[in-house]
Amino acid sequence: MEGTVFAPALEGIKHVKSEEGVMLTRPFLDVCKHILPIIEKFGAAMALVKSDIGGNITRLENKYLLNPTKYTNLYSMVQEEVEAKTAKGSSSCTNGLLWLTRAMDFLVALFRNLLEHQDWTMSQACSDSYSKTLKKWHGWIASSSFTVAMKLAPDRKKFMNVICGTGDINSDIEKFCTTFSPLLEENHKFLASVGMDELKAS
Repeated sequence: MEGTVFAPALEGIKHVKSEEGVMLTRPFLDVCKHILPIIEKFGAAMALVKSDIGGNITRLENKYLLNPTKYTNLYSMVQEEVEAKTAKGSSSCTNGLLWLTRAMDFLVALFRNLLEHQDWTMSQACSDSYSKTLKKWHGWIASSSFTVAMKLAPDRKKFMNVICGTGDINSDIEKFCTTFSPLLEENHKFLASVGMDELKAS
């Protein structure tokens, strides 16, 4: 494999926005998909996160495939649901985008922790990221199962060796966090503008 496991996502990020600065559905979902193999390397600790992210990608992708021209712009699905007053439904694309963005926030925070706190164990890095991102949106049940899962986090050194590939992993993590964060931020701003950024897990 050329480069680190982040290489495909880093390449994909360059294409997420159109020349007019519009967030595009397919490229955004593709970047999220490129993160799935990285999550897989965490094993059981991230099984919940992986299935959650995978499910939300599929939900948005299925909607996109119904009419790729109509849904080229990522936010068009949300706008349609907001107008139809279906955005708050648990199976809505709005909900899918919100939770996909939050899960990605968690992963960016986790990768940042791995860079900035070289002395932390993987469990520490995961727990800290969780409390900074997903925790406030999760109910008690989700929160408990997450906490249990984090105890299964792999050994940090082994994990870093696995994801390293032939590239400079620290540099790629840094690049990923720096270039992907603003896109997630934009999703939150958009969701907030339609009153959808504060939904909690049931």
